[in-house]
Amino acid sequence: MRTGEPPPTVGDVLSALATGLWTWDSAAGTVTLDAEAARLMGLPAEPTTLTQAGARSRLHPVDWNEIVSVVQLAVAEDTLAEVRIRVMDERGQVVRTIRSRSKPTFDSVRKSFELIGTIQEVTEPSPATAVRAPSVTGDWRRSREAFLLDAGRALAEARSTAEVLRVAAGLAMPGFSPDGLAVFGVEADRLTVIGHHGHNQGDEGPFTHMPLETDYPAAEVVRTGRAVYLSSPEDYKARYPTAWPLAEQFGRQSWAFLPLTVAGRTMGAWMAGFTHPVTFTPDERSVLTTVARMLAQALSRAGAAETERELTDGLQRTMLPTLGPEIPGMSVAARYVPTGGGLQVGGDWYDMIALPSGRFALVIGDVQGHDVRAAGLMGQLRIALRAYASEGHRPDAVLSRASRFLHGITDSAADAYPDLRFATCLYVEVDPASGVLDIARAGHPDPVVRMADGTVLVRPTPGGLPLGIDPDADYPTTRLVLEPGETMLLCTDGLIETGGHDLDTGWRRIRTILESFDAGPAEAEGALDPGGALEAGGVPGVGGALEVRGALQAEGALEAGGRGGAAAEEPGALAPTAALVAVRPESVGLGPGRLEALADALVQGVHGPSSHHTPGPLADRREDDIAMLLLCRESEGRGGTTAVPAPTRRTALTIAQAEPERIAGARQQVRELLHDWTCGDQVDSAVLLVSEMLTNVLVHTDADALLVAEMTGDGGRRRMRVEVTDASDDLPHKRHPGELASSGRGLVLMDMLADAWGVDPRGDGKSIWFELYETLPPDASQGPSLN
Repeated sequence: MRTGEPPPTVGDVLSALATGLWTWDSAAGTVTLDAEAARLMGLPAEPTTLTQAGARSRLHPVDWNEIVSVVQLAVAEDTLAEVRIRVMDERGQVVRTIRSRSKPTFDSVRKSFELIGTIQEVTEPSPATAVRAPSVTGDWRRSREAFLLDAGRALAEARSTAEVLRVAAGLAMPGFSPDGLAVFGVEADRLTVIGHHGHNQGDEGPFTHMPLETDYPAAEVVRTGRAVYLSSPEDYKARYPTAWPLAEQFGRQSWAFLPLTVAGRTMGAWMAGFTHPVTFTPDERSVLTTVARMLAQALSRAGAAETERELTDGLQRTMLPTLGPEIPGMSVAARYVPTGGGLQVGGDWYDMIALPSGRFALVIGDVQGHDVRAAGLMGQLRIALRAYASEGHRPDAVLSRASRFLHGITDSAADAYPDLRFATCLYVEVDPASGVLDIARAGHPDPVVRMADGTVLVRPTPGGLPLGIDPDADYPTTRLVLEPGETMLLCTDGLIETGGHDLDTGWRRIRTILESFDAGPAEAEGALDPGGALEAGGVPGVGGALEVRGALQAEGALEAGGRGGAAAEEPGALAPTAALVAVRPESVGLGPGRLEALADALVQGVHGPSSHHTPGPLADRREDDIAMLLLCRESEGRGGTTAVPAPTRRTALTIAQAEPERIAGARQQVRELLHDWTCGDQVDSAVLLVSEMLTNVLVHTDADALLVAEMTGDGGRRRMRVEVTDASDDLPHKRHPGELASSGRGLVLMDMLADAWGVDPRGDGKSIWFELYETLPPDASQGPSLN
């Protein structure tokens, strides 16, 4: 250009530099190109206006989507939009690669983009520069997309803030991975450090509780909601001279500070630091922005989950009591397991209440529902039960008052909550000295007793309606005795039915766990062999209690079944030792500290990995809250150095005249009591005779029937005695009924099936009894079979 000549126009300069101009109006759907831009787009070199679809047809389809995302990013950050685009011909072949630099604006009225920029032909980067200056080639795009998919999946699976930060620290971004990360949060008007990676412990100190007005990039990002990119230390120092001394010590070359935005609210900032220079191209900014959005969502979810868990733990700590002081001669264990959904708080609860009489009460219940309302009603009902019990009322009165209370609060809230709620409950008043249990039940599962030898009985107890249904409901009281060494289980239906089980299969699963539980072999071995007595006795090759028992029986030392002194009268050098070993390891109940282990075993059997191998018959694997109480009466012989006599299994049951249906429960009780009896025919005989005896009392008298079944002895030489008592003075007589007679066969059957039987008059009635004696099966000549 000569002196005095006018300067060239912008169009001439751009044409000389092979650079074209283009504009895009998304509202009008048009793209305007000058002559050079048209040439670069593969069109005749003349100004032209294309439709948006026409311009899109000249570009690679993947690159058009890239233009849209880069333009949106540039508008959000108020920066230039730079993108590489592949131009295609009519045959779909790539003609050239061009670079577009433009300044987009967003029209909030028309909800459209409008931009003007330049395009210029560029060459593909060499492999040496590809890492530092990633292009828009398909390989890089696929790498970026794969990275974002992996990052999104990993962040979505994180369940806590610590997990989110751990995932963010492990992200390897394509071509430019940061070596230092920090996540900032906001508390009131101050910046806080939620977590960091790539820094030493304590480095976060100067950045913690920093006022938002501070001249620091993260504070500016939180204030404005816009990202800050610093490509060099000089850039950092020029823009933030006050904060530069804090950042200089880490020796990094580039920084990116991005807002963490959720639902339009900036909740913090994310800092990514690089030890190498990064130019922060639009592609790199797009990756960082996408990661920041996913990180914000993950932190928001984790924060909500942690708040929920904290609320859940607080509710549980508030609503579930501690078990209180130790009880002489007894031990108690409790468990509560939520379903794992929602707030993890439902309507199940347990409680232990000290009573004015010196006794204590165990309460367990389940309010209908698995929501916050169920938890609230549970808290109110638990407080009411505790108040009524502390006043000294009997179990039936406590439940009657509680039912009236629950009906009142649910009925008064019927307008706000149209679905009326009820609750099941089991209330047990315990006398620690005698083991007497007074039980009242309101629609709740029956208690279960594990005897000292591991036998498990479901103890049927008459009950009333669930609490809250009928304000005038009555709740009968049942009295049981917990013998030394026995353990009682109280639970909600979640322990029974979780895993798709019904009441029948669920009880079988629990029975298996209780019967197979190791009651404490270490303590049992100590009782069997105090001070090494067995080794002194010269028994070779003895590996444990069962082997010793077998060896002694093989010598005939226990032929008399351990009754009286018969064993000592048998010949053989081992007779003095027999009293020590004629005890099964589980015969003295649970060992010290084993009650907690039993509680854990029950929970694991329902919720642990093994529960998936024992699914129930129902199609869906139902989950429910679990509340559980275990009460163990310590055995007097546990831990002593003297021999413990063989245990006695005993059960008692009262059948009222108005309750003939309970005869079926009595039959089941006897069958469960004889679960390891060696002769199945004798078990069937005992069940038949019990049914006959109870039916005769209900049919031929006006009195109630009291059934007491007791099994004594040990290992294949046991005696079963069943006694039914009533208040009638009329004695039965043996008859000789004909073939068509409808009655008169009871005593005939007893005479045929029982080993001994009789009728004993009492001062206030009579008692009919029979006995069965266990015999070893033919293949058990080497010793009894212990189940």
